[in-house]
Amino acid sequence: MADDDYYERLGVPRGASKDEIKRAYRRLAKKHHPDLNKDDPKAAEERFKQISEAYEVLADDDKRRIYDQFGADGLKQQVWGGEGFDWSRFTHAGDVEDIFGRDLFESFFGRSGGLGGSLFEQFFGGNVGTVGRRRGPAPGQDARVEVELSLEEVARGGRKEVTVHYPMTCPACRGTGAAGERLVTCPTCNGRGQVSASQRRGYSQFITITTCPKCNGRGQWPERPCPRCSGEGRIAEQRTIAVEIPPGVPDGVQLRVPGRGLAGDAGTPPGDLYVAVHVRPDERFIREGDDIVYELPISFAQAALGAEVDVPTLDGTSRLRIPSGIQTGTILRLRGKGLPRFQRSGRGDQLVRVIVQTPTRLSAEERRLFEQLRQLRDDSGHRGAFDRFRRP
Repeated sequence: MADDDYYERLGVPRGASKDEIKRAYRRLAKKHHPDLNKDDPKAAEERFKQISEAYEVLADDDKRRIYDQFGADGLKQQVWGGEGFDWSRFTHAGDVEDIFGRDLFESFFGRSGGLGGSLFEQFFGGNVGTVGRRRGPAPGQDARVEVELSLEEVARGGRKEVTVHYPMTCPACRGTGAAGERLVTCPTCNGRGQVSASQRRGYSQFITITTCPKCNGRGQWPERPCPRCSGEGRIAEQRTIAVEIPPGVPDGVQLRVPGRGLAGDAGTPPGDLYVAVHVRPDERFIREGDDIVYELPISFAQAALGAEVDVPTLDGTSRLRIPSGIQTGTILRLRGKGLPRFQRSGRGDQLVRVIVQTPTRLSAEERRLFEQLRQLRDDSGHRGAFDRFRRP
C-alpha cells in the first residue's frame, strides 16, 4: 500500500468520482478492519488508518483540491504548513518579539502583523504560498469511462468507440476564460495569486497564506468573460473516442489513453483517459483465463458408439471426434481455439465438456430395445459399475 499517494491507497485513478472513492474506501475498510484481521491486528490497524486518512482528504472537495496541487505536505501546512505557522513552536521562548526585538519583528512582518511591505515579503518576492511555493496553473485530471465487450470482441480486438462526457478546454478563449484572451491583473491579490491574513494569539503571531479565491492562484483575471464558456475556460462536451482494444484483454483491466482526460488550466496538458473493460457473459462459452469452456450434450448412443459432431467456436465451427465409451464430464480439447493470450503470442484452447443426456421419456419401441440391450449385457456377463459391491 503506497504511503505517498492517497489515490493509490484507495486504488482509484486521480479523476475518480466521489462515489468511486466512497465504494473503494468501503471495500478496503472492510477488508483491513482490525476486528476482521485477528492474525495481525496491528498491521491491519495501520493499513486501516492509512485508508481512512486518504478517504478523509479525497472525499472533501477543498482538501482534495489542495492535495492534487501540493500533495500531503500542502494539507499539513499553509505557510510552510498548517492553519498558520506557529512561531511559538519554532522557539523555546514562545515570543518572537523577545527573540528579535519589536523593531526587527515589525520590519520583518509589518506593523500590522501581515506581509504587505515587510522584509518577509521582499525576501520571498511576494510569492510565498502553500509549502513555500506559488500555485501555478492546474494540470488536467484523469477521466474514467467504462466499455462493455462481447467475448467475440475480446477475441478479435481492434478499435472500439466510446462516448465521453467531460469538460474540455474552451476553443474560443483557449482556456483563459477571457474574451479575446485578454487578461488583467487580479484585483483581489494584485497579481500574486495568493492572499494573506494574520492573527495574534497572546505572544504568538499566526500568518496564513491561501490561494486567491477570485483568480484561483493565476494572478490574472479576464478583462471580459468569454461569452462561450462564461469565463470558466472550459465547456462541457460529448466526444466519441476510438480506443484500441488489445486482443484477449481480461475483464476489469483499465486501458490508458494519454491526453484524453480532463482539460487543465490554460497552458497545461490535459489528463489521461482510463477505459475500464467489462466483458459480458457469453451464452455458449465460459471464460477461464485464455481458455474457453463449452458444454456438449450427447446421446447414450453417441457416448457408447462414438461419433463426429460439429462444435461451435469463436471462429465458426470445428469437427470434433467423440471416442466410443466416453463418460459424462470428460473434457476434450480443441487446441488454439480459445482466446488470444493478452500481451503475449499464441492462443488458449477450447475445452469441450461432454454431458451424456439421459432420456426422460421413452417410446414403447425404445423401451423394448433398451430391455434387449440390458438382457444382452446380462447374458454376456458384463457387470455394471456397482455390481462388485453387491453380495452374492
